[in-house]
Amino acid sequence: MNSNGLYLYGILPKPLPDNLQLTGLDKQPIKTQEINGFTFLYSEALQKQYLASRRNLLSHEKVLEEAMQEGYQTLLPLRFGLVVKDWQEIYKQLIEPSQKQLQELFEKLAGQREVSVKILWDTKAEVQMMMDSNPDLKQQRDSMEGKNLSMEEVIQIGQLIERNLMERKEAVIQVFREQLQPFAKDMVENEPMMEEMIYNAAFLIPWDVEPAFSDRVESIDKQFGDRLRIRYNNFTAPYTFAQLSPS
Repeated sequence: MNSNGLYLYGILPKPLPDNLQLTGLDKQPIKTQEINGFTFLYSEALQKQYLASRRNLLSHEKVLEEAMQEGYQTLLPLRFGLVVKDWQEIYKQLIEPSQKQLQELFEKLAGQREVSVKILWDTKAEVQMMMDSNPDLKQQRDSMEGKNLSMEEVIQIGQLIERNLMERKEAVIQVFREQLQPFAKDMVENEPMMEEMIYNAAFLIPWDVEPAFSDRVESIDKQFGDRLRIRYNNFTAPYTFAQLSPS
């Protein structure tokens, strides 16, 4: 197949060693190209456009993670699917207009890593626990069962339950904020990805702090017992804090 340009994965502070063999999309060998002090991680693009399939997304992510595992901890990941015609195009679209920003991002990420924490709970079980711990609210709800309620009454009890549930949710989230934020140089709270997810945050922390951060996540998990399900990702390219999308 003929090349359709260059597929870009990310930007490194220095080239990869010759003995490091990485494979990217379409099983193409990974190479590096230095431009104006920035080293681009790339492979030959055999397609003009890459679909965001699970296989392609994982291949893209694997290249970045393997580079990080080889010691390239300060890495700027580029968004999936970025194909350029040649290096002149990337110079005009990215380096020329954003050289200062790129340098600032490398400085920000030096010695730092991104980790993420996602919290899920069973909403029905949480509502039941809420009722068990709030007799007045439970009595108010139970007293309305079997009655022909007006729309106003339905809305009122619904809002009351929702407000109490939100308070319980915020109380849980606050524990994570207070105990994890001190470890972080920066943090971003993202929108939950599904109904059962109540918290979705990324943290930028020093590399050598990760074991302590992980221990704290585990400690909080034990504190809440079976009430929560926690998804902790301790190794990922720093998309949240450094993703660049050339215009």
